[in-house]
Amino acid sequence: MRSHLFVFSVSSLLLASCIAIAQEPASVSTKPAATSVGSPEIVQFQKIEDSWSSALNGRDQYTLELVLSPLFVDVSASGDITTRNQQLAQVITGEDKTMHMQQRVITVRLLGDIAVANGTYVFHHKAGSAQVDEKGVFTHVYERLRGGWVCI
Repeated sequence: MRSHLFVFSVSSLLLASCIAIAQEPASVSTKPAATSVGSPEIVQFQKIEDSWSSALNGRDQYTLELVLSPLFVDVSASGDITTRNQQLAQVITGEDKTMHMQQRVITVRLLGDIAVANGTYVFHHKAGSAQVDEKGVFTHVYERLRGGWVCI
């Protein structure tokens, strides 16, 4: 009877130890959740956003194809949804010759082969007969593909 009591006591102690260890808080990563201004990631994704803006501003279909994934879906500030092919068609037809885009990356979070870039933009365009500077924020999700990044 004493041996059963001893085994039960040891088992209870081991179980309590396992529970205590399992409840220890996970180690906190010292890596920041988002990159800071001037980090290599900010510089890298700013170059991509600059290519995107330059492609729009220069009506350059080929460069835009390199930036946007075939899976790309855009939701505009007004709620309009467009695909990559629709974005490319808008660049080709480009009725508004005054259109100009400028984007600035503020943060980048890397999640393996996925990156999330947040920033601000200024979109200069015609609205009726008036010129408008539309300002806003963006979140662009990128996928690492063939050694580079494409926006999805």
